[in-house]
Amino acid sequence: IVFSGNGPSGICLSYLLSGYTPYFKRHSLHPHPILQRKLEEAPEVSILDQDLEYLSEGLEGRSHSPVALLFDTLQRPDTDFGGTEESVLTWWQEPDRAIPHLVLGRNAPGGAWHSIEGSMVTLSRGEWMGLPDLPFKEWLKQKRRGLRNNRATAEDIAQYYQHYVMKKGLQKNFRCGTVVTSVRKVSAESIPHHAQKDLQEDGDSLWSSNEQSAEVFQVDGFFKTVEGDKEPFSIYAENVVLATGTYDNPTWLGVKGENLSYVHHQLSALEEAVKNNSVGIMSDPVLIVGAGLTAADAILFAHHCNIPVIHVFRRRVGDPALIFNQLPKMMYPEYHKVHQMMKEQTAACAGPYERYISFPEHHVLSFGKDKKCIFQDKNGCQKAYKISMALVLTGSNPNLSFLPNDGIDLAVDSDQPVNPKRNPIDVDPFTYECTQEKGLYALGPLAGDNFVRFVQGGALAVASSLLKKANKNPP
Repeated sequence: IVFSGNGPSGICLSYLLSGYTPYFKRHSLHPHPILQRKLEEAPEVSILDQDLEYLSEGLEGRSHSPVALLFDTLQRPDTDFGGTEESVLTWWQEPDRAIPHLVLGRNAPGGAWHSIEGSMVTLSRGEWMGLPDLPFKEWLKQKRRGLRNNRATAEDIAQYYQHYVMKKGLQKNFRCGTVVTSVRKVSAESIPHHAQKDLQEDGDSLWSSNEQSAEVFQVDGFFKTVEGDKEPFSIYAENVVLATGTYDNPTWLGVKGENLSYVHHQLSALEEAVKNNSVGIMSDPVLIVGAGLTAADAILFAHHCNIPVIHVFRRRVGDPALIFNQLPKMMYPEYHKVHQMMKEQTAACAGPYERYISFPEHHVLSFGKDKKCIFQDKNGCQKAYKISMALVLTGSNPNLSFLPNDGIDLAVDSDQPVNPKRNPIDVDPFTYECTQEKGLYALGPLAGDNFVRFVQGGALAVASSLLKKANKNPP
């Protein structure tokens, strides 16, 4: 089995496929009485071997995935109500149930968390960033650190994920510095003889059925050596798990001049510009486009550095779909401050915040070579501003260029590109196997699960499905 992507989804699945097996902890009490009754029916049977659809029926919460809600509530029973109930799971290592697998990723284990500015604070509460059987808070205590306002920094999270892989002995399954360039189905007969032999050997431990698959996946890519060379590889696998996330392909507006050198699509460009002193207190304003959390992070960073900001976004400030209108004020004071600025400091009425001006219900028309940006309001009225740089922070899309037709055929709407919020990959909700391609699985944002606490349920579903295929489940 090969996974593409070594972020939290890939790490969690590697843990579950390495023989670590969850059971209901005897004498523990879950606050959900119906779930408690179901868990008591077969405490000697691993959660991986039980009927996930039956266990998750009737659960409600902040995810649309029943299995995500199930695994989350087993690990953090009453966390949405501020409770600190212990997990009702106990973990046993059963090496005979391990399934051979490889986790391929560009970075160190932790994926995109290594690319995020280290001081950035997570949106989710720190304890929600943890992986099974190693609470994040406990790890942080060992570093003699506490959580600021219940939240963690990106640097902490990246280090924790690396530590988790080492602590659980998963590193032998990880190949970092790899880039996957192609995943496609090929006839089992057409693959080289030595690869057939490897598959056969793994197959004996994996597939009890005598029928070897007529088709397998060929995974091509390259490995970046310490010297900077690229060594190509080809791997053959009966199952492939897509866990690549969405961080590396920012959305473009598609307007004139967007490819000019002063227009950027990642927050790191602003951090770099501040370091190089190319923007500062006396420079022309920085234009920030977008009204999500990354745009808010950019505004906070610029505000902290006294850099003037022009903020353009399409929605109304009071739009219920705006993320700020969904966050509790007490828990997210800094984002509440940005929302306040967006409301009170528009071009139409000056407010108390210096060096910031917001343009709700506006969109960018063009970027000029002279660093003049033109944008337009909902009535068609246009404005031009001279800026020092632009940051277009309107979300990101997965890069699935390694799949046939960029993976579009796998999406819920197969006429549109895969998008984690609007058009995820179409998967079975209880196995996370792609409905359009058997043997191919999708996890995390690709399947519509966008928070670390909920991607783990997808890993549970995949592991359960693969164990059933491998017949490593007791009857």
